[in-house]
Amino acid sequence: RPSIVRLVNYVRIPSKGIMLSRKNILKRDGHQCQYCSTTRGPLTVDHVLPRYLGGRDSWENMVCACQRCNNKKGDRLPEEVNMALRRKPKAPTRIHFIRDFIGIHHHSWRPYLFLKNEQPEELLWPTR
Repeated sequence: RPSIVRLVNYVRIPSKGIMLSRKNILKRDGHQCQYCSTTRGPLTVDHVLPRYLGGRDSWENMVCACQRCNNKKGDRLPEEVNMALRRKPKAPTRIHFIRDFIGIHHHSWRPYLFLKNEQPEELLWPTR
């Protein structure tokens, strides 16, 4: 029995990208504060560059933050309050959201889903 389904004819589907939303920011960041790494307590979305300083709603400017860190940072830059991001925020790739939607999969699928033997956090933030 084959464990992989092979597509014989490729059907081009236009990519609309992943919608920027609170839910998707939290998913991208693994429901983990990007300042202190906690997964406990209420999580919020923080603008790294505050909106009043020209920060926009974008994948590169929004991160998951616990309430404590978000309150500590306030309307300032992280450097102004001696805080640092765990990782530079960026738009997630579509394959990682597909992987999360599929859920548990057989280990033999990994090469075809572009998944290595990495932890989920490393999959969302691939290092190149």
